[in-house]
Parts: sequence; C-alpha cells; structure tokens
Amino acid sequence: MVKTLSEIIDNAKSKGYSIDTRPFALNIIGVRNSNATDQNTFDDLLAYFYYDSQGKLVGKVVPATTDPSTFWLEQPMNSKGAAILQAGQYKDTWSIGMHRGKYEALVQTKPVTVIRDNDRNALINYFAPTSTGKFGINIHRATIGKDNVSSIDKDSAGCQVFQNKADFDEMMNLAKNSRAKYGNKFTYSLIDERDIVKFANTTGVGLLFLGIAYYIYLKMK
Repeated sequence: MVKTLSEIIDNAKSKGYSIDTRPFALNIIGVRNSNATDQNTFDDLLAYFYYDSQGKLVGKVVPATTDPSTFWLEQPMNSKGAAILQAGQYKDTWSIGMHRGKYEALVQTKPVTVIRDNDRNALINYFAPTSTGKFGINIHRATIGKDNVSSIDKDSAGCQVFQNKADFDEMMNLAKNSRAKYGNKFTYSLIDERDIVKFANTTGVGLLFLGIAYYIYLKMK
C-alpha cells in the first residue's frame, strides 16, 4: 500500500491528477486499500497537504475509510444500493458547510460518480452499476468525535471519513485558511490501490514480452 505523502502525490500525478501548488492551497487525496477484508474498519488513508510560501510540502497521511460500512452495505440508504465513490479526481466539488446540520465539514456541492452495490452483503461489488449525481458524499469525521475510533458502524454510508477527530480538525483549519485565500471550493482525488497493482502487473507482463521479443530478435540475427 502506498503510505508516504510523497508516494501518494507521485501516484496521483502519474494518473494525471492535478496538484494545487499555490501557497497554502489545500489538497486532499484518499487511498483505497486493495486488501480490505473488513468494511467496518478504518483501513484506508487520507492525505491532506499544502505547499508553503517557500514551496515546501507540509501535510500528513492519516487513517480513514473511503467505503460504506458493513451496516450500510447490508442495509443501503438508497434503494439502488450502497454508494462507493468511484476512484478519480473531482475538481472543486466540495465546500465547507454543515454535515447533516451537526458540525462543519467538507460537503459535496457538485456531482460525483458512485458505484451502487445492491448485493446487500458485507462484500463490496466494485463491478456494480454506477450513477452520477449529488448524493451527500461528504468528507467528515467519525460521529463519536474522538481519536482512535475502532469501528465505523453507521459513520459512513459512502462518505470519506477520518478516524481521528484531531486529524479532521487540523484538515478543517487548513481548509479555512485555503478558503480565505482561494474561495470555498475544494478538490478531492481518490486512488484505488487495485489500479496500482493492475498497472504494476501489466507493466511487468509487458516488459517480459518485450524481453522475449528482443531475445528472439538477437537469435535471428
């Protein structure tokens, strides 16, 4: 799993995702764990970062979830199925607002694409149909509002959720600083680790065939 901030940024760039390098502009990138076995745990990552006035990178990588919990997979809020945010970059799609009228978070303001898993079991079906729209896919914290929350429970029906309150609070402070300079619009990028694995495997197979072809070429000379 890509874990360091520099690894996550490099991977995002390799996908063509833009990184905002304006001083103190907030960037947020999620990484979905390809080895997830329990949808009730915070086994994904969220990176939040900015570049200071000297161009120095400042930020953190923290535990989170990018998927709906077991509860919402088995009892989806939407009749079409639980919402799983599709990997990609969603520019200027979130703004600071009230999450369900309870506390400030980053709330969805433009359409996103979600996978609609309607199997109603604890396993995510990434091959289910997709839909695009405004579904309340917010970026917020675990409701209990403390650090080291052990279980997602009902905290994510498809939102991107921080495990620790302290991390979320820090991100929101950075968001408010960014808003003061550049307006109330934020971009979120989601990387699915399975894409990294597929790319590595495809590249490896490609290099193998290239090597075989070159070997045959030398033999025929």
